[in-house]
Amino acid sequence: MKYDIVALGELLIDFTENGVSGQGNPILEANPGGAPCNVLAMMSRLGHNTAFIGKVGRDMFGEQLKEALEEAGISTIGLVADDKVHTTLAFVHTFADGDREFSFYRNPGADMMLREEEIDLELIKHTGLFHFGTLSMTHDTCRNATKKAVLMAKESGALISFDPNIREPLWEDLSLMRQQIEWGLTKCDILKISDNEIVWLTGEEDYDKGVEWIRSRYDISLILVSLGKEGSIAYSGKERVFVPSFIQEKTIETTGAGDTFFASALHFVLENGLKEYTSEELDRMLTFANAAASIITTRKGALRVMPSKKEIEEIIYK
Repeated sequence: MKYDIVALGELLIDFTENGVSGQGNPILEANPGGAPCNVLAMMSRLGHNTAFIGKVGRDMFGEQLKEALEEAGISTIGLVADDKVHTTLAFVHTFADGDREFSFYRNPGADMMLREEEIDLELIKHTGLFHFGTLSMTHDTCRNATKKAVLMAKESGALISFDPNIREPLWEDLSLMRQQIEWGLTKCDILKISDNEIVWLTGEEDYDKGVEWIRSRYDISLILVSLGKEGSIAYSGKERVFVPSFIQEKTIETTGAGDTFFASALHFVLENGLKEYTSEELDRMLTFANAAASIITTRKGALRVMPSKKEIEEIIYK
């Protein structure tokens, strides 16, 4: 079977706050999460054939995650289960402005244990786009698996999309994190990087200068900079386009917003081909992606509640 997009990486449970019990204790909801699968869920919602490569524990949470992927229309043929290591868990604390911080239970977690020989290479050989991030590169075992998959995807002629998705607490050595990000930058055709990540990587507070720093070192066709509630910027060829965000009065959390944004931009790429886009095309891409991201901020979790194309267009044209 031919897939529009295959992603490799972490699949985990995000425990998010959902009220307070009668005894005054926080109530936590077990939401399926993980950036690569959030991207796939949004791509599936937009009508693409998607598949995931990753690892969960052979436990109740692993079963829940497999069911969630299948429910979202994501093929689980590349999902494997670990008999000894439990599914990775993340506890998400949401601040008043909707931003959040994560506490990970991943020492080890099943997603770290994916081995090279467990990768379904046929999936990679039959995809038009391969997507990955750095959380599958924090430790030797999963790093080797990730790099093998990326190189196979490039060899097969797939486009490569990359999200650094910096989570410093998951790395024992930040210089190693930088090395893996830089490796990803050498392999990708499409990069999504957030405002704080571009400052961390380049040392430039000015995003245009940060992108210039990246472009002077790496050959990346399309660079997307997400600016949270400020909006986003796209760089393609000589074009640079900024589009403001769609502010939602009912924003409750930002989990999955960047993934929803990136997936919506990748949808545009798959619909139109990767090329040097005009400013009008970049404006359309970002407007659609920003609108999709704004909707997900009004919902708990991400993977199970991705917006439809109709919902996105209603936000744009209202």
